[in-house]
Amino acid sequence: MPTIIDALYEQNREALAVITRAEEISVASDIDNKLKKHLVMAAASYFETEVRGAIEKLVQSASGGNPAVLALVKKKALERQYHTYFNWEAQNANAFFSHFGDNFGKKCKAEVKASEDLANSISAFLELGDMRNKLAHLNFAQFPIEKTSEEIYTLYQNALKFLEYVKTALDEASKPENDRPTPQQDRGSGY
Repeated sequence: MPTIIDALYEQNREALAVITRAEEISVASDIDNKLKKHLVMAAASYFETEVRGAIEKLVQSASGGNPAVLALVKKKALERQYHTYFNWEAQNANAFFSHFGDNFGKKCKAEVKASEDLANSISAFLELGDMRNKLAHLNFAQFPIEKTSEEIYTLYQNALKFLEYVKTALDEASKPENDRPTPQQDRGSGY
């Protein structure tokens, strides 16, 4: 399902195509430098909103919708805390997984270890988040982005797989133990 980031990327591509057809190469280069920064910020912000939403959904479910618990988590764990969820310079999401307890962390780490595709998606997610942090804190106007807009968009598309993994893993974690499939059911044994 396309997101707002897909639309933004397509709009950027169309604008650059018009400028390039007009043979305004230096203008196209300047605009591309600005647009790719915008794309990094938009993609990373999108991911932040989605991850926070998945955590909020987990808390909502696990607390039985208790408004006091949800308010506490929003104020102390969600608002202005996203930057602490991940070790942005690492090539893994172990810090994030560990926030949800040993069992969850071990399960997720094992699944990542078993899936090169998921590990690559995490790497793309963290690279975008790290770029966003550098743009935000190291002089947005002057900070160079070495990747092309297409490469940034490819990172975004790859990182979407990790986002879906997080949503699914947290959704599964919110289910009561007796609602989770047994290992036999997971394998389709018919039990």
